[in-house]
Amino acid sequence: MNREIRTDLGIIEIGRDVIANLAGIATTECFGVVGVVSSRVFSDGISDLLGRESLSKGVDIMVRDDKLYIRVNVVISYGNRITTIAQNIVDNVKYIVEKHTGLTVDHVEVNVQGVRMID
Repeated sequence: MNREIRTDLGIIEIGRDVIANLAGIATTECFGVVGVVSSRVFSDGISDLLGRESLSKGVDIMVRDDKLYIRVNVVISYGNRITTIAQNIVDNVKYIVEKHTGLTVDHVEVNVQGVRMID
């Protein structure tokens, strides 16, 4: 799924992985986020944190009526308010994706897959 933008000079195509990587990077920049995890949890119920090169595996992108719906799967650090971290993720993902792509983000969903102690 590529998003296509037509201009006077030609066509710009923004790939789904580009949008997902932007959303993943924006998520990891937020305070309290340990990392992004894949939406597929292993059989033992444990998810591995994704590295920078594979952040898009922890982000789902849907398009409806030319608007983006983004779902990110995260692990957060223990001792922080989950709702505050989630709201920061929503705000940052929406801002970064819209700023860099020019596309409209209608909805950002944050799925907290786990909580970890940070030393």
